Amino acid sequence: MSDWYLILMTLLAIVIVIIGVTVLKLHPFISLLIASLFLGIVAGLPVTKIVSSYETGVGNTLSSLAVIIGLGTVLGGMITQSGGGTQIANTLTHKLGMNRLHWAMMISGFIIGLPVFFEVGVVLLIPLVISVSRNTKKSILFVGLPLIAGLSIVHGIVPPHPGAMTAIDIYHADIGKVLIYALIVAIPSVIVAGPLFGKWIAKHVVPVGQPKLGGAVFSGPNGENDKEAGPLPSAFASFFTVLLPIILILIATIVPYLHFNKSVEHVIEFIGDPMMALLISVVVAFFTLGYTKKVNKGRVGALIDDCLKPIAAILLIIGSGGGFKQILIDSGVGDAIANISGHFNMSPIVLAFIIAALVRIATGSATVSLITAAGIVAPIIEHTTGVNKELLVIATGAGSLIFSHVNDAGFWLIKEYLGLTVKETFKTWTVLETLLSVTAFICVLIVSVFV
Repeated sequence: MSDWYLILMTLLAIVIVIIGVTVLKLHPFISLLIASLFLGIVAGLPVTKIVSSYETGVGNTLSSLAVIIGLGTVLGGMITQSGGGTQIANTLTHKLGMNRLHWAMMISGFIIGLPVFFEVGVVLLIPLVISVSRNTKKSILFVGLPLIAGLSIVHGIVPPHPGAMTAIDIYHADIGKVLIYALIVAIPSVIVAGPLFGKWIAKHVVPVGQPKLGGAVFSGPNGENDKEAGPLPSAFASFFTVLLPIILILIATIVPYLHFNKSVEHVIEFIGDPMMALLISVVVAFFTLGYTKKVNKGRVGALIDDCLKPIAAILLIIGSGGGFKQILIDSGVGDAIANISGHFNMSPIVLAFIIAALVRIATGSATVSLITAAGIVAPIIEHTTGVNKELLVIATGAGSLIFSHVNDAGFWLIKEYLGLTVKETFKTWTVLETLLSVTAFICVLIVSVFV
């Protein structure tokens, strides 16, 4: 089969995913499964191998990610449900003062977003945003957009979030280096899209609706905890628990360069493995944020159950994306794309960003776009020398954030919680996401010059 035929069939498979998600309203997991089987058949894979190839991709992907995503979700739940997120935001607002309120909210979103899913962070922190906005007489956009930008950028490109971890697994990148580069890229990106853009747009857009008070369990309308929840955890406990997995991963990345005793080095690397770092952080969170608040063991157990239930869907999407990637490899599509892209002399980093961006705009799903782009680009880098896999992860994540619009659940979440019209949401949230995406990609290109 010709290279162009295989690429055309891949494009048709992507169209199937898009139609399934947007027109037929199928779950992305089902759409990816159907597209994978279609591609395997039309690409000429033996019928007996199509299913096994897909299952191999699913198994390989979930074997390294399922536990990490589960532990990360539990840690995020402990932080938000204990009031740790509220404590972080309150502390930063108090330390930086009202004149730097938008910067305090950006930092809050950035830190709290490290272990928390974007949607969870929005739902649980919007009450704080509304409270701060009312008490300070500041625009809801001035207060809220920087926080949302912080939540979004770490969700898109910073491990151990599922998107970044999936790309790391597909590209076989080093998680420690990805984390370091991601933080370098994320900081200028969130500054541009958060406090700078938020301050400017707040002067030009005045929401006509009333924001909806979200469902924070441990915080009331004035940022205070309810009587049953008890006092908020201390600022130290809150910051330490959120940052602990990041610290452990970074230490494990740095230790090979410090020339410690090999036994010590191996122990530190073991502790700094993403799974172990998250497990240790979850155990620490039980005491710093759970039992110290007099939360009984049964309540902690129920909280863990509640945290784990919603991740079934994202695990299925990620697993199905892994299956799609394996079909691409086994059918020779990756080699075909590598051959043709070589004629255009396009960098895999640029290609990954463009594909992720196009699929994101078409499907509205950051996860689907990231997995699809990574699956297409991964076989190419096997035939290309000098590709920085860590920056490739970040570029793919950056593309998956671009231009959120009406086919993205996040678009409607932000619209409702901030009390915006559709037009206002385009002017604020859609522009914010695009700024995050483009700025992050530009930063990746700049960093690639030096590493």
